[in-house]
Amino acid sequence: MKGNFFQPGALWLDDAGIPINAHGGGILLHGGVYYWFGEHKVGGEPGNSAQVGVRVYSSEDLVHWSNKGIALQVSGDANHDLARGCILERPKVIYNARTRQFVMWFHLELLGQGYGAARSGVAVADCVTGPYRYLSSFRPNAGVWPKNAAAGECGALDAGEQRLIAEWLPNADEMRDCYPGNIFCRDFAGGQMARDMTLFVDDDQTAYQVYASEENGTLHISQLSEDYLRPAGNYVRIFPGRFNEAPALFKTKSGDYYLITSDCTGWSPNPARLSHAKSIWGPWEELGNPCRGSREEVATTFWSQSTYVLPLAGDRFIYLGDRWNPMDAIDGRYVWLPIEFENGLPVLRWREKWSLEQL
Repeated sequence: MKGNFFQPGALWLDDAGIPINAHGGGILLHGGVYYWFGEHKVGGEPGNSAQVGVRVYSSEDLVHWSNKGIALQVSGDANHDLARGCILERPKVIYNARTRQFVMWFHLELLGQGYGAARSGVAVADCVTGPYRYLSSFRPNAGVWPKNAAAGECGALDAGEQRLIAEWLPNADEMRDCYPGNIFCRDFAGGQMARDMTLFVDDDQTAYQVYASEENGTLHISQLSEDYLRPAGNYVRIFPGRFNEAPALFKTKSGDYYLITSDCTGWSPNPARLSHAKSIWGPWEELGNPCRGSREEVATTFWSQSTYVLPLAGDRFIYLGDRWNPMDAIDGRYVWLPIEFENGLPVLRWREKWSLEQL
């Protein structure tokens, strides 16, 4: 970036002239300084797994960033949850004023298991830039039924139901219309699958994790414990069978909750989805694609996938997206765009170059 402008999709250098390396990330404002946490990528296809860890940058203006190093490192121990080569994605950090700790959550896939583990990882630090101390990983809400489950939905699966799910899984992409809505029952005892995720702290300092669950078919919104280290045992399922990922949740001063997500198409971009609710627990309503522009821009979310929405003073918001490059992961680019409001609803338009003064 040159001057005080954002240039979406352009090479973005830190104050040492090195490309910013913080993919799938999120922003924490603390003490008047912004901190950007994201996946540190390496070159080529190996960069799609975690070879280094989570990097953090700091900024006072959101345009010029200083590298603060690795906040959370992977381990050289192949038996560690964070073994080098595991999949560690979408790290988000929030601050707990009660415990005075910085808490990081992320999507974790254990080494050698592909995307089968579907776990949430948690780490903490006393200093915002770390180092973060890894605590544990797990599937959230083990032994808990969703609070919005209808009567008769919850219960152990019989042999026939288990067989139908097992037969559906190998053909999931082609058989979305046959989505088994009781996968959450299968995972009741061991915990719910948790892949793409974000964190959100509400006005009352209650924190929530939003994550893609149930073989990516359904989103969960899960309240966190007061220390932000575990699920509180209170969650809802939203949009069963719609296959949402890349959640980014934000709230306006009017008390409206908005959620930007994407479809599940791997590394390939697809049309963004906007949803709305008056309560974080729902009911949630889909509002369509928030993007405005050419057919190709709208169909690809400006060649990006959502990772976070950054709230600013004055009820202003910035969309943060990633332009993935799986063949050379380190060269993934960042697409930051101002969120505008049109007829009362959030929309996104392409900007070759823009500044905070235009928000």
